[in-house]
Amino acid sequence: HYTKNTDDAERLSHYSAYPKIAHQPQPHTHVFRHNAVDHNDQIAAASRDDEETVATAANTLADWRGNTVPEKEAKALRHVFDDLQDHFGYQRVDPRVRFNSSNLARLGNSGTWFGDLDFTYDIKGDHCNLAYIGMDVCVDLTPKLVHKHGQPMLKGYGESWVYVYLRQLTLDKVKSYVKTGTGWDVSDEGTVFDPNRNLVAIEAKMHDKGGQPKPSVWVANDKNASAQDMSFSRIGTVQDVSTHPSQQRIHRGVGIFAVSMEVEGNHSVMPTPGRGYEANLSFTLVSLRTWGITDCVAPIVHAPSKWY
Repeated sequence: HYTKNTDDAERLSHYSAYPKIAHQPQPHTHVFRHNAVDHNDQIAAASRDDEETVATAANTLADWRGNTVPEKEAKALRHVFDDLQDHFGYQRVDPRVRFNSSNLARLGNSGTWFGDLDFTYDIKGDHCNLAYIGMDVCVDLTPKLVHKHGQPMLKGYGESWVYVYLRQLTLDKVKSYVKTGTGWDVSDEGTVFDPNRNLVAIEAKMHDKGGQPKPSVWVANDKNASAQDMSFSRIGTVQDVSTHPSQQRIHRGVGIFAVSMEVEGNHSVMPTPGRGYEANLSFTLVSLRTWGITDCVAPIVHAPSKWY
C-alpha cells in the first residue's frame, strides 16, 4: 500500500528575478536661483514618492506553497500550477502565453550556445512572467529493460530523466510559440515520433542532485470533479513514486516544465535566428498533476534513438 504525503509545499528549482523597475527620469537641475529652494523641495518630495513606489513594488511579496515570491509571480504560479490554466494540449487551442527571447551564452569553449526561456502569461489583462509552462502529457514510470549482465539499458531512467509522451499537435503548437516569440525554428532532435499513435516521446530531464529540488507528483483527489473543483494531493517526488510497484505505470495529466534551448553554431559568433540555424529544445520536468493511470499508451522499454 502506498501512503500519500500530505505535504502541500511545492519545491521549485529556481525563481525568476524581481520585476525590473522602470528608471525614473531625473528632474532638470538647471533652475533659476530665486526658485531653487521651492524647486528643490519639490524634487525631494517627488524623489521620496518615487522611492516609496519602487520599494513597494520590490517588497510586495506573496506566499505560494511555502515559497515567498513577488506577488505577480505568485499569481502566475497559481494560474499555471494550481488552476492548470493556459497549458498546451486539450484545454484551449491557443494558450494566452508569450515565449520570450532568450539571451544565449556559450557552453564552455564549444560551439554550442544555450539559454533558458521564460514566459509571460496574460491573466485577465495582467501580464505576469514565469519560468514554466504546462503541457498535457503522459509520464512513463514503467520499469525498463536491463542488459543480461543486470545493467539498465536506459542509464539514469526514473532518476535523472523520464520519457514523456504527448500529441504531435501539442509539440507543434509549442514550436510555433517558440518561433513567434523568439524567431527560432525548432528542430526535431531528441524526439521520437510514433506514427501509429500520433504521439511524440521526449526525454524530459529531472533534477536528482542535492541543491535542486526533485520534481513532485500530485494526484487528483476526485478524478470526476469539474475543472473548477479539481484539487490535488502531493504523494512524493517522481523518483520516490517510481519505486513503488503500484505506481510503475504511465500517468496521464499536466506536466509542468522549465524549457531551455541549445543552438549549434560558431564558437566565436553568437548564432541568431533566420540564418540557417535551428534550436533544440530541452524540457525539465518540475511537477506533475496527474488524473490517474492510463493503459492506452504503450511504454518505450528500450532506447529507440540512442543506446547507453
